[in-house]
Amino acid sequence: MTARPLQNVTVLEMGTFITGPAAGMLLADLGADVIKVERPGQGDPFRSFKGGLYSPHFQTYNRNKRSLTLDTGNPDDLAVLDALIAKADVFIQNFRPGVADRLNVDAARLQAINPRLVYASISGFGAEGPDRDRPAFDTVAQAASGFLRLLVNPQHPRVVGPAIADAMTGFYTALGILAALNERQATGKGRLVETSMFEAMCHFNLDDFTHLLSAGEVMGPFSRPHVSQSYVFECADGKWIALHMSSPPKFWENLAVAVARPDMLQLPAFASRDARIAHYEDVVAFLAPIFAEKDRAWWTAELTRLEVPNSEVRTSAEVLASEQAQVLGLEVSDPAGPHGAFRTIRSPLSFDGMRMTAVTAPPVLGQHDEEIRASVGR
Repeated sequence: MTARPLQNVTVLEMGTFITGPAAGMLLADLGADVIKVERPGQGDPFRSFKGGLYSPHFQTYNRNKRSLTLDTGNPDDLAVLDALIAKADVFIQNFRPGVADRLNVDAARLQAINPRLVYASISGFGAEGPDRDRPAFDTVAQAASGFLRLLVNPQHPRVVGPAIADAMTGFYTALGILAALNERQATGKGRLVETSMFEAMCHFNLDDFTHLLSAGEVMGPFSRPHVSQSYVFECADGKWIALHMSSPPKFWENLAVAVARPDMLQLPAFASRDARIAHYEDVVAFLAPIFAEKDRAWWTAELTRLEVPNSEVRTSAEVLASEQAQVLGLEVSDPAGPHGAFRTIRSPLSFDGMRMTAVTAPPVLGQHDEEIRASVGR
């Protein structure tokens, strides 16, 4: 049995790529009936990122959904959409400003059909301002919000990491939708919920802005690692281990035991928290050769025994193979996927001890056309 707290919520999602689909997936994971409305023949452009119409990119954010193909420029298809809107709770789109109007799916029109509809609109830079019509993708939003600067090594500038801006915008959108649904219980009316990738990433980057506004400090890519006393070291077998030493003195005292250097904390660079922050590179230079002397498994066992905060820097395969991931049942699957068993990572949430273990594979394009049209007599 799996928890489905949103099982009575119906969502229509006209999302493409990541932001809209991510918001829809989060609601679908919680049990909402999410109908992904796609263009006939092509569907979400993410479908074809690796040939065919079922790329891993598409699969990532489209599980637990049904697929319906509609051309809203066609009167008959628009009538199908309108019939679904009349019964729906939520509509999600992540078009550039003005596109929803051209597709006949703007908020004013849809909420006139269903005043209880929660309409979520996601854009790149917001509905107004000089950047309103600029195209925005993940890297653009990360850079514009100041976040990318905190990730890039200034000595070797390269874009790194996953699509954080896309995913986080989806998370914020889902949060706004849930708030509007909760309010609707009292008011009986829907809301227009708007966010942009730019706004979402500025809020996600709150620590950076707070340091600027409260202390006049401009953070850089090494600000947080220095203050949190976080490190990555390569071990004898070429594998990496990460430490997050934070503030408690006991962590450093126990690390001195682990590296067999009881005198370490008497050295000037280790004498205090402020000293370790100021001499971060000296600390790294001292510890790196020591960690290079033994394999990662030895270090992990010894540091864990001494309660020094650490972890292997794992690949995704190593994560799934770990005992902790297996005990928690992180990997779930749908054996009846359209291209064989679909495997993924479950929602991290549990309700009254029930984990979100049920999953349905992402749909093929138009997989549910017949049943959804039949549900509205079309």
